[in-house]
Amino acid sequence: MTATLLATKRVEKPWGRTQLWPGFANPAPGGEKVGEVWFQTPHAGEPELLIKYLFTSEKLSVQVHPDDAAAQAAGYPRGKDEAWLILAAEPDSTIALGTLEPMTHEALRAASLDGSIAHLLDWKPVKAGEFYYSQAGTIHAIGAGITVIEVQQNVDLTYRLYDYGSDRELHLDAGVAVSNPVPFVPLPTPAPDGGDHQVLAEGPKFVVERFAGGHRVIALPDGVTAWLVPVAGAGVVDGVAWQAGECLTLTGRCEIAAEVGSDLLLAYPGETRI
Repeated sequence: MTATLLATKRVEKPWGRTQLWPGFANPAPGGEKVGEVWFQTPHAGEPELLIKYLFTSEKLSVQVHPDDAAAQAAGYPRGKDEAWLILAAEPDSTIALGTLEPMTHEALRAASLDGSIAHLLDWKPVKAGEFYYSQAGTIHAIGAGITVIEVQQNVDLTYRLYDYGSDRELHLDAGVAVSNPVPFVPLPTPAPDGGDHQVLAEGPKFVVERFAGGHRVIALPDGVTAWLVPVAGAGVVDGVAWQAGECLTLTGRCEIAAEVGSDLLLAYPGETRI
């Protein structure tokens, strides 16, 4: 049994915020906006998953991530499926997932060049508590005024298709090649277990479970690492204290004691629930 509290890495972004989220210190007055907080192991590139918080004040770029095969062909260890738990959103906040209609790759490239791609995406209103799993190849963009927890395959590989006229680099050739420019189809929702436990996503690249406070034993198979993400509350796992805004990795058999009112995510690689 091993529980390890992970280090945090604050990432400044032009679309970030100066007012973050309970559990995270705001930037110093006059400081740069913080857009992401990453939770990292000592060897940051090795684990299969990465947990982040995102804080947006502007729309993120229109982007896409490659699948495992395309990423490995480009020299990366894996592709990038990702999922978002919405913690907070402004009344008009949206996330774009997929295109409104199927597009050819030629049409996608042209729309990315002239900016019309921003109007050809399916912008969905979002609110706190919603969960979305975005598979590799899905064209997407996170809108303004949103706080999310992101679970993703651990690779820093993003292809930007369009960035609203900014001077940041685009990756049209690579991005168009790995895109699946079709309307978004959500993965099947796992059947609810009832009570205080819910499976939010079951594969294909990782499983995400959500459960409330209390006492719980997690038994992980040999060689499997899980990430415990306290959304709210505080507690102890195998003698390691934690609170909301932190993240731990777990291996082996772990006993979790969480105070009443806690809200926890557990994420681990794989296609099916352990």
